[in-house]
Amino acid sequence: MARAVVVGAGLGGLATAVALRRRGWDVTVLERGDPPRAAGAGIALWPNALRALDALGVGADVRAAGTVEIGGGVRTASGRWLARLDADDLRRRQGDGVVVLPRPDLHALLLAAAGPVRAGTAVDLVEPGDADTSALVHDDAGGRYEAELVVAADGLRSRVREGLWPDATVRGTGRTAFRLVADHVLDAGGESWGRGDYVGLAPLPGGRTYLWAVVPTAGAPAPAGLRERFAGWHHPIPAVLDAVVGPVLAHPLADLRPPSSWHRGRVALLGDAAHAMTPNLGQGAAQAFLDAVALAEEATDDLASLAAYERRRRPVAEAVAARSRRAGEVAAWRSPLAVALRDGLVAAVPARAAAAALDRLLGAPATAARTMDA
Repeated sequence: MARAVVVGAGLGGLATAVALRRRGWDVTVLERGDPPRAAGAGIALWPNALRALDALGVGADVRAAGTVEIGGGVRTASGRWLARLDADDLRRRQGDGVVVLPRPDLHALLLAAAGPVRAGTAVDLVEPGDADTSALVHDDAGGRYEAELVVAADGLRSRVREGLWPDATVRGTGRTAFRLVADHVLDAGGESWGRGDYVGLAPLPGGRTYLWAVVPTAGAPAPAGLRERFAGWHHPIPAVLDAVVGPVLAHPLADLRPPSSWHRGRVALLGDAAHAMTPNLGQGAAQAFLDAVALAEEATDDLASLAAYERRRRPVAEAVAARSRRAGEVAAWRSPLAVALRDGLVAAVPARAAAAALDRLLGAPATAARTMDA
């Protein structure tokens, strides 16, 4: 049985462990955190993510744990709709809607499916191996793991990638994201764009709301200042900010300057370690899940199989990452003239053209899934 080491037990690493084990690999998952857990408020899973999760055998459980998006689109800060998402039409075209659930719940479902994880184990060094030599992973306690495949799924600031691909560097955006959960029943989701700031809303199970807000890092408020910052925005944004439960998470947004390759020796990059992207298209987790499915389908103990994985996934994932960064830049425009131009152009896009663009992003429903059983 071929051996694989997956570095990182985030969403992408756990999905990879599920996929490889279903294809017959002997998988060891190494995770720095103890216990493995996911920080975050909510996560929206578009149909392409759900198809990948179906292939991993966990799609039904994820749908049962979440709630289906009730429709949304893009609004101005005053509440004027610029574009609407027809949720029923999306389901007709794609075979699924958008499922929203707490990010820790999604992580727990994948953790249960992935099998054992060696928590509290940080990776210090990876020797990538070659056609005649296994890769060798060294942990911080002196442990050594030989493998025919090592998957670097350890996120935006991947230690494995930093050691083997120093050309791939993290790029800041100059913006900070806040994420929170509120005790509020939502009527409509989507994003609202102002001048430099934007806010998103999505329904969570149990009559709660997931809110994210993005502001320029220079002059960003403390979490307690969000209510004042968005006091003049349309309903229900102030009401949601009045009903926060739990912590408000804040972190600078960044993405990744692409590495020169996605594989070296017997090591493959996956998820944020390969193509970390800003959250503007809601595709970070989806692209990691699609990586996991593709890698498990392509990977063998032959090094050429990693080149096949890269050919299959890299062009798509990097195009999505570039598009996501552009979308975030447009949403954060600040000058009155630029904002007026942006809002006018978004409002002028015909619904049919917007739907076609979304379908190109999400792919064809026919790519849905057979499961990953060997």
